[in-house]
Amino acid sequence: MSKRINPVAIVITTAMLAILFTVLVTIVIFKADSSQEKLPVLGNITGFELTERSSNSFTKSDLLGKINVVNFFFTSCQGPCPIMAGNMSILYKAFETNDRVQLVSISVDPATDSLPLLREYAQRQGVTDNRWLFVRGEQEDIIRISEKQFMLAADALPMMHSIKFVLVDELGQIRGYYTGTDPNSVDSLKADIKELLNKIR
Repeated sequence: MSKRINPVAIVITTAMLAILFTVLVTIVIFKADSSQEKLPVLGNITGFELTERSSNSFTKSDLLGKINVVNFFFTSCQGPCPIMAGNMSILYKAFETNDRVQLVSISVDPATDSLPLLREYAQRQGVTDNRWLFVRGEQEDIIRISEKQFMLAADALPMMHSIKFVLVDELGQIRGYYTGTDPNSVDSLKADIKELLNKIR
């Protein structure tokens, strides 16, 4: 003689399984979202000293407290630099109301890129404030900073400079590398800047 199935027990069991499934899905989604929000620390900027177009000294302390995008360029570059400058301009305009976002372009051709020339270049990019800085230094310092601080190759400068944009957080930590000539990569950078900004509010 077969046992009769209790319909109440079936309803209770089904409800409990549904609740358990919902909890498990919620946990998985939460962990996925958390992992996407976390940008790894890829390195630390330990220290340097350069000169900004304004003639003011520019050091690691000028990175602190801000979300920074750093790139290497030279004013007479006819290769990737104009594209990179265009993408930096996009970031400059995208965060024009937030002075906690700072762009820093480091010249890899100090023999040519004098401070007056950097000021002229900044004007051509439509820069009207200090949210986008243009800096220079001695060639050996630029090589050392590129390789030892930002972990980017600096062979045969100025022509063979890196085309990466480097995301540096308010603590001077490197949080990401992005292709400065790729619009999709720059879009990812923009999203990551917003994520870091949300964390320091």
